[in-house]
Amino acid sequence: MPDDLALLRRAIALAGESRAAGQHPFGAVLADAEGSVLMEAGNGFHPHGDGTAHAERLVATRACIELAPEQRAAATLYSSAEPCAMCAGAIYWAGIGRVVFGLSEKRLKAMIGPHPENLTMDLPCRDVFAAGQRAIRVEGPLLEDEAAVAHHGFW
Repeated sequence: MPDDLALLRRAIALAGESRAAGQHPFGAVLADAEGSVLMEAGNGFHPHGDGTAHAERLVATRACIELAPEQRAAATLYSSAEPCAMCAGAIYWAGIGRVVFGLSEKRLKAMIGPHPENLTMDLPCRDVFAAGQRAIRVEGPLLEDEAAVAHHGFW
């Protein structure tokens, strides 16, 4: 079994790296069933203001291009924050089998309010996945205080 907390901490570290690079503070890691990292991404909002370039969506898109369906189904996506509705949809359509996240959407929304670059939706990813026809296992929120650090003073 992979070390979920270590891989989640890598996603949280990516969020910090993303912030340091001038991006929004989010990170995502995709790992196989043994815990080997397959790919990772930070947020890609700048320089074009691409509101769809969330770390989780970027990983899901790349996974669809580079990995076989069986690999995606056995993989876990580790996210510094709970996948938003868009990212949950991308994860669902990519066929990724499991999600582990840090900061909940509810807490993120409470922290940042109505920031124009991140109008956070308080819609749990579990609800998005439950509307589909493919089971996706979800663990989280985990390590919320650690995951929140990258957002302090950013928004």
